[in-house]
Amino acid sequence: MLKVGITGQAGFVGTHLYNTLGLSPEEFFRVDFRREFFENEAELENFVSKCDVVVHLAAMNRHPEPQLIYDTNIGLVQKLVGALTKTRSKAHVLFSSSTQEGKDNLYAKSKKEGRELMAYWAKNSGGKFTGMIIPNVFGPFGSPNYNSVVATFCHKLAHNETPKIDIDIEVKLIYVGELITEFLKEIREYGGREEVRVSSTSEVKVSTLLNQLTDFKTGYQEKGEIPAIANTFEWNLFNTFRCYMDLTNHFPVKLKQHTDPRGSFVEVIRLGVGGQVSFSTTLPGITRGNHYHTRKIERFAVIKGKALIQLRKIGTHEVLDFYLDGEEPAYVDMPVWYTHNIKNIGDEVLYTNFWINEFYDENDVDTWLEVV
Repeated sequence: MLKVGITGQAGFVGTHLYNTLGLSPEEFFRVDFRREFFENEAELENFVSKCDVVVHLAAMNRHPEPQLIYDTNIGLVQKLVGALTKTRSKAHVLFSSSTQEGKDNLYAKSKKEGRELMAYWAKNSGGKFTGMIIPNVFGPFGSPNYNSVVATFCHKLAHNETPKIDIDIEVKLIYVGELITEFLKEIREYGGREEVRVSSTSEVKVSTLLNQLTDFKTGYQEKGEIPAIANTFEWNLFNTFRCYMDLTNHFPVKLKQHTDPRGSFVEVIRLGVGGQVSFSTTLPGITRGNHYHTRKIERFAVIKGKALIQLRKIGTHEVLDFYLDGEEPAYVDMPVWYTHNIKNIGDEVLYTNFWINEFYDENDVDTWLEVV
């Protein structure tokens, strides 16, 4: 079992890597890291001494004072190298750099020089080093106005603000889940490679990107329609957009019920994509679910009875409660990386319609058990 520690564990990429490592507990042991370790030599040395692998993600990306960015990033590398040297670590260190390395700014300079410092440590210590040069990363939970243009556009659109395009250029992107796959490949298959250029998986013009996200807002957020998804990039972009919505104030969404002397009719979902529709009954007091997905799109619609649907983002403690009643049919959608359940809180049988965007595959279920 490999013991893996991540500096910047609480950051955008760090959170995704930490959570993904947790899906393979038989293969990886996660050594917890806190940012305060960089201010305490003993704590930092204790951290690195426990690690077979250290993934160095901690860095400052943006600040009004470029010199502070440079000083911070170089300082973090120097402290990490100091701890590795003092503990005589032979760890495999993966360093996160950027395709901006070649640009003439202090952030780019800090990433290039930081990578070189870490490579020098490895050569002189017997440790292993992998310098990963990474394009722009997007995905769920990135910080707007900091991590990527995708995060900024998603946040603004989801909160009814108007995004602005400064320069309409082609941007090269990689989805955070795809980047994590590259990290795991380096950890599993290679013993250190000084320079690894991670390829982007999509290239899109900023205006095209904004138009696609605007379509998600009008079609999905405002109308509840699951869009037609043409490729993996659009699928990843849609799952990213959904995570920026204010879930508490958006769900549950009431469904329109048509009644006449024969009974009632309710349209549950409009689809631009396929998948699997299921129907279930749940006895009073019974809870279903307590699992999460990393890629699937899922909708729970209550059509009869009373239900409590709960969601909790993985790695956090806040539980979102949604109360639904079949007297007013409604639905809640499940964002990726949110564990969720549904409980019958009424006195009669609960009737629920479930839709998920892909057929069940017992060899690739993307269903991870965790109690809300």
